[in-house]
Amino acid sequence: MSAPIPRAGSQTEPAPPEIRNPIFARLYHYALGKEGGRMVARRRELMSGLAGTIVEVGPGNGPGFRHYPPSVSRVVAVEPEPYLRERASEAAQRAKVSIEVVAGVAEALPVEDGGADAVLCVLVLCSVPDQRAALAEVRRVLRPGGELRVFEHVVARNPVARAAQRAADATFWPRAFGGCHPTRDTLRAIEEAGFDVSGVRRLVMQASPIEPPLPYILGTAVLGGDGRRRA
Repeated sequence: MSAPIPRAGSQTEPAPPEIRNPIFARLYHYALGKEGGRMVARRRELMSGLAGTIVEVGPGNGPGFRHYPPSVSRVVAVEPEPYLRERASEAAQRAKVSIEVVAGVAEALPVEDGGADAVLCVLVLCSVPDQRAALAEVRRVLRPGGELRVFEHVVARNPVARAAQRAADATFWPRAFGGCHPTRDTLRAIEEAGFDVSGVRRLVMQASPIEPPLPYILGTAVLGGDGRRRA
């Protein structure tokens, strides 16, 4: 299939949207550089078997770039934060596959309709301002039958843990962690957006040294063959 074509800008068009968070960006850059074996294993699992053209939403400084398999022909990595985007561009130069790092946000991906074989979201859907709009964009850029690969914070099932998450979400957590909302029911949102989520599982782990163990979802959601939302 043809590679996605970023929506070309011109001198008369507005610049791509950005999210500037310089303090968090530098802390996140540090945390991503300290990822342990468990997180590396999750990234490898998530990216195993990818092929063709991939859109990675919010890659941060690009810690996953080195795990793309050779079956991937091209990656369009959409990063809204300027500092992290610069670090990701540096990481892309060291990758074994072709990676283009571009500015943009999850709610307005600079990619053509149906241009991607898979979309990768790692710790993104917990932080986007409008999760429904972001998932609609994912659906738009995927070909029918395409895959959404996710590793995301989700709300806990345990009532005590859920109450603690909600208290954190209502106070310090979003400010401390770049707009992250750990109480979102992201798995349900993905399913409501028209994806088969049978390939997504729940787990609890500590993804980085700056956060406690939290519930996550990990796996592959598949877009329906007609690309439309399922009933």
